[in-house]
Amino acid sequence: MGKNTVTIVNNATGQELELPLMTGTHGPATVDIGSLYSKLGIFTYDNGFKSTASCQSSITFIDGEEGILLYRGYPIEQLAEKSNFMEVCHLLYYGELPTKEQYSKFSWMITRHSMINESLRDFYHGFWHNAHPMSIMVGVVGALSAFYHDSLEIDNPRHQEIAAHRLIAKMPTIAAASYKYSIGQPMVYPQNRLSYCENFLQMMFSVPASEYEINPLHAKALDLLFILHADHEQNASTSTVRLAGSSGANPFAAVSAGIGALWGPAHGGANEAVIRMLEEIRDVSAIPKYIARAKDKNDSFRLMGFGHRVYKSYDPRARIIRNTAHDILKTTSGNDPLLEIAMRLEEIALKDEYFIQHKLYPNVDFYSGIIYKAIGIPVNMFTVLFTIARTIGWITQWKEMMSDKERVIGRPRQLYTGAARRDYVPIERRS
Repeated sequence: MGKNTVTIVNNATGQELELPLMTGTHGPATVDIGSLYSKLGIFTYDNGFKSTASCQSSITFIDGEEGILLYRGYPIEQLAEKSNFMEVCHLLYYGELPTKEQYSKFSWMITRHSMINESLRDFYHGFWHNAHPMSIMVGVVGALSAFYHDSLEIDNPRHQEIAAHRLIAKMPTIAAASYKYSIGQPMVYPQNRLSYCENFLQMMFSVPASEYEINPLHAKALDLLFILHADHEQNASTSTVRLAGSSGANPFAAVSAGIGALWGPAHGGANEAVIRMLEEIRDVSAIPKYIARAKDKNDSFRLMGFGHRVYKSYDPRARIIRNTAHDILKTTSGNDPLLEIAMRLEEIALKDEYFIQHKLYPNVDFYSGIIYKAIGIPVNMFTVLFTIARTIGWITQWKEMMSDKERVIGRPRQLYTGAARRDYVPIERRS
């Protein structure tokens, strides 16, 4: 075996094959198995892609064992403390932090792309009045390609950039409109004088009949959550965007596919599932019973918002957002029993030996769920806010894939376990 290769042996035939061993800037070495089928006639099997690198990427790096998250090499802790979402969007898409001039130009561009075509607003009336906002998001974002034909040349860098600007800018408008439509209120236009997150809050909560005052703490919390959710390597929705885009689908269609993947409760819907769990518990006095159920291997009940598939230590995003969650809860008027339950669960999880031993720490979904609820965001909008934040990650990953010289259409293989070959039997002869 060579220094930078791994030897694979097919015991059934005795054939050997040396495969290249690739190394990146960070993370484990990766075996290039591209020639495995053509040379040895075998596939690999990796259910859930737990050990498979589907692409090369220079955008985001995660070390789950150490609890590390980097955007373009910058630790998430530094970006959360010193940056803002618009700056992070520029960093992810263009690869570098912007200069003052670049930041001003980028922010100006995003702000002035925030309106949507009036005909697209009419499109909302085709949905049922109580449709889930995520179902509206899938349809409306997918329909953008029917309105913006001037940015659909997928291999044209300028068209890629225009589509990216439009998606980042219009997603809060589309999201807020989906909420307004679901509750029968008039859609609110964006205002260029407001910041990205302030604009979203006023489109969500303002009404024509009265003035709306934006809470700066809420806007700041949203900006922080958007930074933390901006990208997360090759997760289910990002992989979906790349897979859809690999066929040559336009960026609006690819991002719409990503939204559909994000909707699942095991992915973007996890923070919504946290609130559903708190509603099931109902009272602080019932917590010990549910803790016992969570520890029981024979009970299907799971504590949502604890632990993470990737992070085997504390989720670094949860560590960052925890203080913000507590700050917002201190200012929330009235006593919300669900938030009281959440804080008690957090206290137990950080001290209980079972949770510590199994590394079931509160994750970012736990804290984002209680922050959204404290701000007044409806539960069915939680994943929609995730969509707004992750749009920059999706479009950046799509652009990176489009510029990859080795780009091919994604085509996973399978281990077939169905019926063996058999001949057709006419219906009159079947028993």
